[in-house]
Amino acid sequence: MAKKILIAGESWMTYTTHVKGFDTFYTSSYEEGVGFIRDAIEKAGYEVEYIPNHLAPDKFPTTSEELNKYECVILSDIGSNTLLLPNDTFAKGLKTPNRCELIKDYVNGGGSFLMIGGYMSFTGIDAKTRYGQTAVKDILPVKCLDIDDRAEHPEGIVPITVKEHDALKGLPKEWPHFLGYNRTVAIPEGEVLATIGDDPFIAVGEFGKGKSAVFTSDCAPHWGSPEFVSWEFYNELWKGILDYLTNKA
Repeated sequence: MAKKILIAGESWMTYTTHVKGFDTFYTSSYEEGVGFIRDAIEKAGYEVEYIPNHLAPDKFPTTSEELNKYECVILSDIGSNTLLLPNDTFAKGLKTPNRCELIKDYVNGGGSFLMIGGYMSFTGIDAKTRYGQTAVKDILPVKCLDIDDRAEHPEGIVPITVKEHDALKGLPKEWPHFLGYNRTVAIPEGEVLATIGDDPFIAVGEFGKGKSAVFTSDCAPHWGSPEFVSWEFYNELWKGILDYLTNKA
């Protein structure tokens, strides 16, 4: 039976005002960026369950038993408030489980965790994401900044592999360029495998009985450039990271 992977995030809605002289009208749209990484993970032999951002407040697991069904939990471009403020708490004033604490307990108990970068990852745009102020910080192999952590590079920036590791097995030294990433700080508890600028790009660590990893740029556009998402080693990258995290390597 295929190992199950949970991905939460990687979706967004837009609401646009069109002004045409005296008149205005509105359009709205819903989009997902999960397709690239979901396809890669499924091709690696895993079963993927996906929870988009707008469903995560009420659909993300609320018990250890639910989380333990998965070999790895991936958060990608989903803010901590989405996990901390389900409708029952925010609208009804009811007590609900702290899902950042649950993720920490899940990893310490033997689960694996991956955070992928984006405007709503790590500390995020305008410091709104603030995972460094939650229990998730205790199982990250890097330290989050206290301020808006985006490093925007419209000119393109290329990561550098600095250490050989099973998670990067089979990958070439040359990476495609990215258009930005979340800045973080290396810590003794983590092992930095690749850098971008002067910051961690891929880092891994062991926490309790489990493992965690970070990929501090985007798995999809816009920080993930067309050259990255069409890279011949894109699928191999995620396979290697998931195989390492789930002890399959």
